[in-house]
Amino acid sequence: MFKRLKEGIARTRDGLLNRISRLFGRREPIDAASLETLENALLLADTGVQTTGIIMRAVKQRARGDVPLLEILRAEMVAALTPSAKPLVIPADQQGPFVLLVVGVNGVGKTTTIAKIGRHLQSAGLQVMFAAGDTFRAAAVEQLKTWGERLKIPVIAQGPGADPASVIFDAYSAATARGVQVLIADTAGRLHTQSGLMAELGKIRRVLGKQNAAAPHETLLVLDATMGQNALQQAQAFHQAVALDSIVLTKLDGTAKGGIVFALASALGLPLRFIGVGEQLDDLQVFNAEQFVAALLGSEAS
Repeated sequence: MFKRLKEGIARTRDGLLNRISRLFGRREPIDAASLETLENALLLADTGVQTTGIIMRAVKQRARGDVPLLEILRAEMVAALTPSAKPLVIPADQQGPFVLLVVGVNGVGKTTTIAKIGRHLQSAGLQVMFAAGDTFRAAAVEQLKTWGERLKIPVIAQGPGADPASVIFDAYSAATARGVQVLIADTAGRLHTQSGLMAELGKIRRVLGKQNAAAPHETLLVLDATMGQNALQQAQAFHQAVALDSIVLTKLDGTAKGGIVFALASALGLPLRFIGVGEQLDDLQVFNAEQFVAALLGSEAS
């Protein structure tokens, strides 16, 4: 898994290390030119102004002695990410199905991510069901059904153009009747500016709330890492509109701007449940701060 992580974020690691690796062997105090090199490298990796500022202040404070920059950088990066490294845990005493409501814009890999999360939970011994709530796009329903067949996970769906809240209502009822532990509900891709679709999410929440006051138990946003700072803006807008609980960051293998992980952690403080580092089912990994930083800086996992 660590090898796949290293391969998956290779573009970000190579871009960062190509700019700063010459600084790592130094034990003497780091000069102003070196600090500028480091700051620019972090910003170019889309680490974000806020996180870059935090890391740079720590480096300046600690770089006056003989501690190598690599050690300082690793410690500060792990510290920045650790609060967001909170795996998805389904409570053992959960009453009724745990509902995971998945949201995001079109093209981020939402439906495929749902399948990968389903596979992850399945491998942990949990019974999973999918709700095909993206009725706006017929292909999304068929895609989820295909994944369901492949993974042997039941999918509750209705016809094209059906009311998403009705689909998810039926899915919750079916999951309850079958003793399913986790219901993962897909929703139509939407922008936060699409008031009708955002209102639709509110309706889904109200309908679920009538079946279980605690549902949905988690609203998870899927983001595309290749969008860099635009992904952060999307997350902030969605969080304001629907009060997110967590994030999944996909397509880290397709960008040199994987530093967006730090920007998301700093700006939102939400759990980053999973990261996507490839197209295969097992390429959705539980986010681990220490392993991510080790892969990013080219060192071994701790």
